[in-house]
Amino acid sequence: MGAAPTPPMGWNSFDCYGSSVTEAEVIAEATAMAPLRAHGWDHVIVDYQWYDPEPNPLGWQHAPRFAMDAHGRLQPAENRFPSAAGGRGFAPLAARVHALGLKFGFHILRGIPRAAVALGCRLPNADATLEQIADPAATCAWNIDMVGARPDHPAAQAWYDAIVGQYAAWGCDYLKLDDASHPFHAAEVALVRRAIDGCGRAITLSLSPGPAPLDRVAELRALADCWRISADYWDTWDELKRQFDLCAQWAPHTGDGRWADADMLPLGHLAIRNPEHGLGERDTRLSRDEQVALMTLWVIARSPLMMGGSFVHLDPWTRALLSNDEALAPLAHGRDQREIARDGSRRVWRSAAVEGGAWLALFNLSDTPTRFSDVSADAKVRD
Repeated sequence: MGAAPTPPMGWNSFDCYGSSVTEAEVIAEATAMAPLRAHGWDHVIVDYQWYDPEPNPLGWQHAPRFAMDAHGRLQPAENRFPSAAGGRGFAPLAARVHALGLKFGFHILRGIPRAAVALGCRLPNADATLEQIADPAATCAWNIDMVGARPDHPAAQAWYDAIVGQYAAWGCDYLKLDDASHPFHAAEVALVRRAIDGCGRAITLSLSPGPAPLDRVAELRALADCWRISADYWDTWDELKRQFDLCAQWAPHTGDGRWADADMLPLGHLAIRNPEHGLGERDTRLSRDEQVALMTLWVIARSPLMMGGSFVHLDPWTRALLSNDEALAPLAHGRDQREIARDGSRRVWRSAAVEGGAWLALFNLSDTPTRFSDVSADAKVRD
């Protein structure tokens, strides 16, 4: 079934901190989230460019500034993650998170650091330079940090074995592999999959960005535990309405340890240092009804739940939303989830309960009240 028998739940640093989160902030967020572990919230994910000593808000920087070891493997920037000093990497921070009863993970970009190639770094476990296995044409369309690895080169697997082996030694539980699924770099993702399978540690592999290709779902399920089904989702009702169609398309293909990811939850307090769309620090723009609709869709569709808002600044209403065990139950205990009816702005979802019975979710995507009695007349709806 893989490393994620149920959809992962937790916190990701991107929506709050962009590329600039610090160790102190990660510890504070993890500590604030820990009391919700009983409700399933147990992952802490450091998003991108943790290796940049001087990140700008969105992180589009040149690779020569990044922290690396002698073999070109990226390391946490010590001015932001002081416990990484002395070559300890993320191991001390992971230990702090694990001590709270939580799991620890982080973001990487597919490929090899461009700066490591330019410096002539050599693999620690194979007789090859990074330049020999690099594919300068296989670059990311929106970030210049990395170049691709040539999957057909005999030493390409050694590169991914070297970095994933280090991540396993640090105590990584969750790896968010970006620039992997749109477009889908299946051959290179397969190298990461083999490295994880051989590293001796259970690590959940999550692919970004979206939308992942629906016509290659068999490959996605074979290679990854989670994959994004949309571009970045932010806190607007119009964007949320688009997620309904995507979740319906992917619902038949999620389950049994493989999860279609509708993206992070932009709830609570956001954008502390993430100027995405130029909006700045704010509380979510979604109304309370819209937030309930978002959570209900993600849960009944069995998407991973990664909170984008700050747990440190969590307000009582959002805390109650995130800790409603009855409403969260279909996430871990549902099966055969699907949209069973749509009529204009109305959507009806059903998820069978493992213990018997089923959950129904009724959604009104319009701005006016509506009735559902004619849609599910044979269903007994308790509340």
